[in-house]
Amino acid sequence: MSNIKTVVTRGGIGLDISDTCYPVLQGATMTDSSHVSAAPNVTTALLLAAGMGTRLRPMTLDSPKCLTEVGGVPILKRLVNNLCAQGFKRLIVVIGHLGDRIQEFLKQHAGDMRVDYVINPDYRTTNNIYSLWLARKKIRESFLLVESDLVFETRMLNDMLQPDKMAISRILPWMKGTTVELGPDRRVTAFRMGADICNDGHQYKTVNLYSFSLNSWNKIEEMLSRYISDGRLGEYYEAVFAEMVADGTFSCDAIFFDANRWYEIDTNADLGVAENMFARPRSVSNRSLIDTGPTAPHV
Repeated sequence: MSNIKTVVTRGGIGLDISDTCYPVLQGATMTDSSHVSAAPNVTTALLLAAGMGTRLRPMTLDSPKCLTEVGGVPILKRLVNNLCAQGFKRLIVVIGHLGDRIQEFLKQHAGDMRVDYVINPDYRTTNNIYSLWLARKKIRESFLLVESDLVFETRMLNDMLQPDKMAISRILPWMKGTTVELGPDRRVTAFRMGADICNDGHQYKTVNLYSFSLNSWNKIEEMLSRYISDGRLGEYYEAVFAEMVADGTFSCDAIFFDANRWYEIDTNADLGVAENMFARPRSVSNRSLIDTGPTAPHV
């Protein structure tokens, strides 16, 4: 059983989230005039896990999507193992649908990470932009934003431990959703949302993994609040990132994920392919936990 200090806050339209005091964690982004040349590793992760997972029904009728097993391992367990192996100290989880199941699971499986919760009471009618906004009062350091339906190898986080990085991959036929374009220096220069994905060598798929410095997050938080004030609770948070990249108020470096070493679980078809990819455990490095790597390419 883990040593978890749990703090739960509730969100709601027109309601502010109560501030929670917590000690400054090792790895937090702080101003230090004697050490300004290199940022410390990110050690806080924010996990969005409020959604209903409707495309995986009936499995998600009585179990959260993140507890769906892939290769015999719940998605959430795999994510927690990856974070612990990379030295993460704190996990913030936004919950909604069957959130009590997630809390019970993490009581047993969160390792030594401190776990804080934010409750999205409107998870049935809002999108991930609202869950991200609800978590704003919990964040006072650089952090890693993670979606709760991703499976990937531990080592793939190696280059995401510094702030202002975005995980992307080349496009495979199964991929859908938001893509980005890159400049010659591998900086993200544009988002494409809602358009047909074209594997023309100029677009790359977002993995839904981002690391943010506190400075970047402060700007993002301000833009998120504008969207919420305008009633745009049904948007994806990528709409905010797209607008900010376009106007130059936010920039980040692209980190390439091997397209055959990660998967996003949305449907039963996704689950079937991911089961084949992550069927057998394999050791990936001496700094990682035993990880479940792919045994077959995407089809």
